[in-house]
Amino acid sequence: MDRRTLLKTGVWAALGFGLTGCATRSANPARDLRRIRLPLIKASWDRVIRTTVGLRPYRPGGFVLSASRLDAKLLIHNYGHGGTGHSLSWGCGAVAAELALKGENRQAAVIGCGTVGLATARQLQRRGFDVTIYAKSIPPDTTSNMALAGFTPTSGLVDPDLRTAAFDTQFGRVAELAYREWQLMVGRGYGVSWVDTYSTSDERPANESDNEGRGQPPLLPPSLRGPREVLGPGEHPFSLQYATRQLTLRIEPSIYLAAMVEDVLAFGAHIVIRSFEQPRDLMTLSEPLVVNCTGLGSRELFGDEQLIPAKGQLTFFVPQPEITYRTQGGLTPQPGIGLHMMPRSDGIALGGTSQRGEWSLEPDEAARRRIVEGHIELYSGMSVPGAA
Repeated sequence: MDRRTLLKTGVWAALGFGLTGCATRSANPARDLRRIRLPLIKASWDRVIRTTVGLRPYRPGGFVLSASRLDAKLLIHNYGHGGTGHSLSWGCGAVAAELALKGENRQAAVIGCGTVGLATARQLQRRGFDVTIYAKSIPPDTTSNMALAGFTPTSGLVDPDLRTAAFDTQFGRVAELAYREWQLMVGRGYGVSWVDTYSTSDERPANESDNEGRGQPPLLPPSLRGPREVLGPGEHPFSLQYATRQLTLRIEPSIYLAAMVEDVLAFGAHIVIRSFEQPRDLMTLSEPLVVNCTGLGSRELFGDEQLIPAKGQLTFFVPQPEITYRTQGGLTPQPGIGLHMMPRSDGIALGGTSQRGEWSLEPDEAARRRIVEGHIELYSGMSVPGAA
């Protein structure tokens, strides 16, 4: 063997090719190359660091996004987003700002400093408004800080039986606007990023269909769903037969909301700590434009009895920076919305509750055990990366 041949053979041997002893041990090399390997989550009770509770502002008829008069003031409502507050905030904020432009004055009061109020304030500022935010609490002490947070624009949004053509049209527009905005925030210090979401099942998933519609067309337009890949046995690390993989947007509330507060202040807004008991209290404000982003608070402030709480809670494992994927579902069937996990820099968030009509801010211990143990079961059954 001449020197050139020897060198070539040595290079290929170093790469694992050409020598029988270095070949893969899989009976199906093509499938082994396709197999997805994921770092394992250290799931155990001694890794739990906290449990948080938040009350989503659920409105069976869907969110309210409209303008009216409050004596001499222009009043714009922007509330009732259920589990889609983060997802739709930029789109609903844009429409609220468009409604505000119909007034003559450019002095605006935004009531509420959660994700909806902050995005609305920024959309107003972009259109030349001077903004003051009035709120009884600011991040990190808002309901928005308690969210799992991701682009999930249909999560707990509307009762399918109460959907209307007008609602669908408005939803489609705000969802498109919001999706575009979130994409532009990736990599800019807002805690927004792309992650793969894996949903597990022992039955091959059907083609994508409307899970909310009861015979109605899908609420979410195809352009906002993203491609979905079905992975069969041997192609993923989970112990169930099938997993679907879909690219989704992740939002880290602790990073995002802090950055948003900095932004509104940097662009000249003021934040005033204040609460309002009834609509006439708003008349004491000097601003001729008021945008109501109080979420569940609109039930008492404006008498909207359609609004009810949808209690959700999250339990967190110690953060693992190497975990950059989401999961949905588990080995054991779960009631309600099922299990879901989101990795974040402040912890690995585990969720799976939506208790409508429940006002308590105390953690539900039975739900906490179900969620933690369900995730322990799921992750303990995953194959180890690199194992043959």
